[in-house]
Amino acid sequence: MLYLVATPIGNLADISQRAIDTLAAADYVASEDTRKTGRLLAHLEIKKPQISFHEHNEQRAVARIIGLLTAGRTVAHVTSAGTPGISDPGFTLVRAAIEAGIEVTMVPGPAACIAALVLSGLPLHSFTFRGFAPRKPGKRQAFFALDKDSPHTLLFYESPFRLRAFLQDAIAVFGDRRAALVKEITKLYETVKRDTISKLLAGLDEKPKGEYTIVIASAEEHQKGAAK
Repeated sequence: MLYLVATPIGNLADISQRAIDTLAAADYVASEDTRKTGRLLAHLEIKKPQISFHEHNEQRAVARIIGLLTAGRTVAHVTSAGTPGISDPGFTLVRAAIEAGIEVTMVPGPAACIAALVLSGLPLHSFTFRGFAPRKPGKRQAFFALDKDSPHTLLFYESPFRLRAFLQDAIAVFGDRRAALVKEITKLYETVKRDTISKLLAGLDEKPKGEYTIVIASAEEHQKGAAK
C-alpha cells in the first residue's frame, strides 16, 4: 500500500492523528527533503528508514519504491511540507503505483495553495492552480498569457528571489488586478496582503523573505471591478 501523507506547512500542531499513525505504521517514508522529514519524525518520536525522493532522482526513486511496494512493504510518501503531489514529483509515483496495480490512498491535510485561496478574499468557487511560473521573463509572460482570459481565480507559488519580476510580468499580462500575497502560512509571521498587483509590488520589501503563494483575480472579477 502506498500512503500519501499531508504534513504541516509550518505549525507542527496541524498534523492529524491519522497522519501520525500512518507514518508510525509504514515500513518506509519516501521524503522530498529527508532533513525536514527527519525533524518532523523526531518531533513525533518516530524512527523510520527514509527514501530520498525528489525531482533530481525521480526515476531511480520511483523504481525503488515500486519495488518495495510490489514486495509487500508499505510506503508513506511526504513532501517537504503540505500535500504530496502538488509542485513535487509525487504525481509520477502515484501514476507508477496505479500502473503496477498497487493500492494508493490519501491521508489529507494542509495545502498552502488552498489556505491562501481562502485567505485571499477573492472568489473561490472556481480556481486554477498553476504552481511555479517559468524563471525567464519571456516564458513567464507566455505562461501567464494562457490564463489571461480565464474565468477562474488564479493561484501561483513563487520564491522571494523572483517575486518582484513575477509581479511586474503579471501586471504586463493580466493588467492591474486585485490580488493577494500570502506567506508563512500557519507560522509565527504569517502575512496576508490584499490589494491591486501594482500596490502589492510597490509595497514589497527590498529583499522579500519567505515562500509566497500569490492569488490573482480572474478576468471576469477584474472586469466587474473596473465596471464599478
